[in-house]
Amino acid sequence: MNVGFVGVGAMGAPMVGCISRAGHDVVVYDSSAERARFVGEETGCRTAVGISDLAASEIIVTMLPTGQIVRDLYLREGLANELRPGTIAIDMSSSDPTGTRELGAALAARGITLIDAPVSGGVPRAALGTLAIMIGGDDPNAIGRARPLLSTMGDRLFDTGGLGSGHAMKALNNFVAAAGFAACAEALLAGKRFGLDPARMVEILNVSTGRNFHTDLVLREHVLGGKFASGFQLGLLAKDVGIARDLTRALDFDAPVLELVSQRFDQARDALGYARDNTEAIKAWDKNRST
Repeated sequence: MNVGFVGVGAMGAPMVGCISRAGHDVVVYDSSAERARFVGEETGCRTAVGISDLAASEIIVTMLPTGQIVRDLYLREGLANELRPGTIAIDMSSSDPTGTRELGAALAARGITLIDAPVSGGVPRAALGTLAIMIGGDDPNAIGRARPLLSTMGDRLFDTGGLGSGHAMKALNNFVAAAGFAACAEALLAGKRFGLDPARMVEILNVSTGRNFHTDLVLREHVLGGKFASGFQLGLLAKDVGIARDLTRALDFDAPVLELVSQRFDQARDALGYARDNTEAIKAWDKNRST
């Protein structure tokens, strides 16, 4: 299958490797031409000089920082005009679900079918091809055609419903993850100030009812261990939680926990910088005591 892959950053690059190893003919494109060339050489894929080099693709995969960048790529930069009717566009970015539906309608007018298929699992599972993938779309036939390609990148594929539902699920998942980390961070900071040993706290949490993904993996390695290198930027997590917050607002649903968690991660992003690792948020919160 001829595949165009746009966005070969920390997640996109290993995903391209999985597709290529499965025998697909892949051409990669990135806003950084140097990055695209490097990934192309590393994975044995062709490198697109411009978006016109993606025109022969049967499926276009986007793995970009925001949904707005995805929409600009297709509509403002003109990728939609380069593609043939019948092309399938798969957006694996963490995008706004409402914007995804709007883009889907615009692409459909050009004979292009949009599927949203965001992922969970981080860089290590992207490299192994074991991501969890949440698939939203209105065309079952297009999803059926895309599924073998998605299976090269993930081993747990979930159909979530109509177009935009995958992006909604991803945002809500990341809200839950962010809320869990915020709770863990606040517990550690409060315990430390009282005189508890953070390492002993994590040990106890992991055999008690407070056990979760963060106590089991993140706190020990990245917070207590000082690595702060989970591979997911703080700004991206704040963005994803913001998508979930905007979704609940659009639904006229009162979600005070979500509002607070979004506020907390926005605060940490503004204090530390967009590109810092999301686990470093605890540093910002440690400096902001209530008066």
